[in-house]
Amino acid sequence: MGKLIYAANTSLDGYLEDETGAFDWSVPDEEVHAFWNEHERGVGTSLYGRRMYETMRVWEDDDWLADEPAVVREYAGIWRDADKVVYSTTLDAVSTARTRIERQFDPVAVRRLKEESSADLSVGGAALGAEAFRHGLVDECVLLLCPVIVGGGKPALPRGVRVDLELLDTRRFGNGVIYVRHAVRSAG
Repeated sequence: MGKLIYAANTSLDGYLEDETGAFDWSVPDEEVHAFWNEHERGVGTSLYGRRMYETMRVWEDDDWLADEPAVVREYAGIWRDADKVVYSTTLDAVSTARTRIERQFDPVAVRRLKEESSADLSVGGAALGAEAFRHGLVDECVLLLCPVIVGGGKPALPRGVRVDLELLDTRRFGNGVIYVRHAVRSAG
């Protein structure tokens, strides 16, 4: 059985994006990118909302990767090797391999996907992550806290949901980013 892991880069004050939608402050350096590569190796299926999918699909294209560091090119292969499920009512088609569209988030289907998976699953995006938390589907929460306060924007974690956590791991990167990994003990 796979675990469902919510993973995100977030500002210290808890936002995925600032009020203008920018997240350039969270672009990883090579050390942090290597961490994400290692983390994503254990993921067999990624669950995305439409906006997160549209952000991530750049990894399907090799054109821009030629001059990138090896760690960045490596991530592209890891991303391509994972299955992807995009939850969207507006997306007509997907442009990446190993990707399918689901029109609505079905907690029963996600629970079954976890039970049938031999690898972990990830959930990305604020809205989809919030739904997964609300339905008690998230098993772990992995956050990389970036050394910046943005003052507002898109919250990384759901509002109006209590989730008790158990700290499993931490790490400090050279650029000041802090990794925290928690197991979900209870949701309510």
